[in-house]
Amino acid sequence: MLGEHHNLLVEFPEYKDRIHELKTHDHHFARLFDEYTQVDKEILRIEEGIETPSDEYTEGLKKKRLHLKDQLFATFSK
Repeated sequence: MLGEHHNLLVEFPEYKDRIHELKTHDHHFARLFDEYTQVDKEILRIEEGIETPSDEYTEGLKKKRLHLKDQLFATFSK
């Protein structure tokens, strides 16, 4: 949906405690989580019209967000 954050804690509330645990104890997970959050914020700014990069750039960001989300989910859903 346009203009909506894809916050992992909102999308996966059942893993809230696990995500928090990994963010505080797993440096790799924390780095990926921070990167995911930054990419999500940038996409939101684009969707809200605050920034206007090319469509190719925007699609690349969305693919990156999805890839990061898959990596994060694979870690916290174990």
